[in-house]
Amino acid sequence: MIRAIDLAALNTATKYPSIPTYHTLDPKDGGLIEESVAFTGDVYLTEKVDGTNGRIVSFPSGDYVIGSREELLYARGDLIGNPALGIADALRPLADRLTPPTSGIRILYLEVYGGKVTAASREYTGSRAVGHRLFDAADVPLDVLEWPRARISSWREDGGQRFLDEDALALSAQAQEIDLVPRLATVGADDLPTGIAEMQAFLGDHLPTTHVALDEGAGGHPEGIVLRDGNRSAVAKARFQDYRRTLKRRTQPARHR
Repeated sequence: MIRAIDLAALNTATKYPSIPTYHTLDPKDGGLIEESVAFTGDVYLTEKVDGTNGRIVSFPSGDYVIGSREELLYARGDLIGNPALGIADALRPLADRLTPPTSGIRILYLEVYGGKVTAASREYTGSRAVGHRLFDAADVPLDVLEWPRARISSWREDGGQRFLDEDALALSAQAQEIDLVPRLATVGADDLPTGIAEMQAFLGDHLPTTHVALDEGAGGHPEGIVLRDGNRSAVAKARFQDYRRTLKRRTQPARHR
């Protein structure tokens, strides 16, 4: 089946969309400004793992493709695959045992971390172990692949991919025996801090150390938290380093020319 598919269209249709920061990043200096994403109802907090995005794209035929955030790396049965960041090697055993979808395309989005994946890998392992955690899943109709690539890209960025809501994602992970990124808490939207200093404290209270360490040699410092509502209509990320950098700048004396 894969041999008959336009792989460039498949890559475009199954890429993971960009997630905004909870507080807006100032394009001038990369600092945060006092403007935050609006949430309503219950908000689910999950750990943001500092690794690299991987995706498993599954078809009803049992075929699958493994990709990074930007490109496709390996298809089932390939003799040679792209070894970039060890993503294909890390995810192939999982892809081989997945139950295929009954129709359309199912995409699993996973964070691959540890090993030599990023500079922060030492926070998760002291022995270069590699792990992965599921953080999202979506369905895409097959007929989308017949569209021009520009249309597919616009469709994706406008929210065309059908993402699983929180309950469906949990059920799917359980059925496929896949570990999710850790669920930290569920809070009401009205309880979310709106100030930058308050959000830094909120991060520390809810995630003082990583929950996904792979061995006892891990440094343990987490990257941050992802916030989402139940049906995934609002999603945002909050990273410790963004808040530290912003607040540090506020305490530094202004430079005069």
